[in-house]
Amino acid sequence: MLAWPFQSGGYDLNLFTSPPDSNFLCSVCHGVLKRPMRLPCSHIFCKKCILRWLARQKTCPCCRKEVKRKKMVHVNKLRKTIGHLEVKCKNAEAGCLVTCPLAHRKGHQNSCPFELMACPNAGCMVQIPRGALAEHLQHCQHGTQQRCTLGCGATLDPTEHVPHNYHCELREAWGQRQDRSQTLVLCLLQHVRKVHHTTSLICRQLAQLGNFLENDALLLSAQQEDAEATPEGSIGAEVWGVQDQSTL
Repeated sequence: MLAWPFQSGGYDLNLFTSPPDSNFLCSVCHGVLKRPMRLPCSHIFCKKCILRWLARQKTCPCCRKEVKRKKMVHVNKLRKTIGHLEVKCKNAEAGCLVTCPLAHRKGHQNSCPFELMACPNAGCMVQIPRGALAEHLQHCQHGTQQRCTLGCGATLDPTEHVPHNYHCELREAWGQRQDRSQTLVLCLLQHVRKVHHTTSLICRQLAQLGNFLENDALLLSAQQEDAEATPEGSIGAEVWGVQDQSTL
């Protein structure tokens, strides 16, 4: 089968200290399997390779059987086995002689003295091997600004060798923080006064509403008592009495 025409999804064979077993090779990219996935037909490919293939064709690259993505599975056991294969450092051509298991390659890379590092000084575009970076920083022309080692926060120019009074820097920074704190406290007091004024107004309105409701309740109670105190018979007697007097 022809190799995949784009970037390989597997590991480069030259990365390994000895030729890997043919069972560890991807039939699409011919590299060592990376994140291997098994199809229902039992053929295994790199995850990236098979997904690219299935984006164009829906069949297995080897046997041409139809493939459903939901039935593909990760082969974690094979992945662990490949992770134990011995590999060279990616900086072997630069002089690194370290070899390690594939699974530990990135861990070594993070400490490899031959790994290229970008100079941290702003404006410096040089990339230096990690082992030579410290020496480069001592002579870098872009490393003019440095932080005060005593922690006051000031930036210093080491080439001028100007005496630095960090007490003054700290006093100035403390004064600025006090000013900001005082401004925040004044704003907070203003908000508290507004809230207090609004709360007092609401309390007065609630008190007035309570008095109004209480007066209404007393008035209704008095009317009800008057109605209950006047019997219906007495009202009729008063009416007949008026009529008798009119006949006389």
